[in-house]
Amino acid sequence: MAAPSKRQMLRFISQFGAFILTRFGFWNCFSMLMLFAERADVKRKPDIQVPLLYVDMAAAVLCASFMSFGVKRRWFALAAAIQLAFSTYASYVGGHVHYGDWLKVRMYSRAMAVIGAFLVLASGAGEVYRQKPRTRSLQSTGQVFLGIYLICLVYSLQHSQEDRSAYLDHIPGGEITLQLLVILFGVLALSFLSGYYVRLASQILAVLLPLIILFIDGNLGYWHRTRRVEFWNQMKLIGHNIAIFGAVLILGTDG
Repeated sequence: MAAPSKRQMLRFISQFGAFILTRFGFWNCFSMLMLFAERADVKRKPDIQVPLLYVDMAAAVLCASFMSFGVKRRWFALAAAIQLAFSTYASYVGGHVHYGDWLKVRMYSRAMAVIGAFLVLASGAGEVYRQKPRTRSLQSTGQVFLGIYLICLVYSLQHSQEDRSAYLDHIPGGEITLQLLVILFGVLALSFLSGYYVRLASQILAVLLPLIILFIDGNLGYWHRTRRVEFWNQMKLIGHNIAIFGAVLILGTDG
């Protein structure tokens, strides 16, 4: 049996990234429901008022369903980006739950990155049989959002003791390695923002993100017990990073 060619391998990776990204809405809704159930036990309100919350979740599931089946994927990816932007804005201005500044940066920067990921998908990137030309403006906008996410990550690693401690506990070399990571994330951010070497930057980020998800985000004991992040809120944030990973797989193979 012949080994798969490089082109087939890249196509498979791109399809895998699209598979992850198109299913994000299901996980996000599930984790939100579990989060609000967790809050109900301690009589805390959800981020969004209940009638609006159900409409928001229905829209997210609808978009995820159509994207998963490949029906008008570009249109529903764009709709998913708009839905997530609206949901994030409603959560921010609602003011029902008060988060620490460091947690706000983590939450809203990742939401912005996932919005950018959906814009990349809406541009036509990652399509196996592309029948229409790619919309470069949507892809460029999505890349800018991913770059902003990386800038926020750099900011957190410099100014958030919570994030710094999470990394310092798991990386060898201590502060020196952390500063090298800051420089690397900064360079990757410039690449996404400028539009130069995006494929290479995405490939590097595709290597780093699984390690971050596994060792940093996956350290539930640290985030939940030590930093008092709600368990299902942290699980939702993990889902955000997995969706971002799906986007960089697409950009790293079909950027």
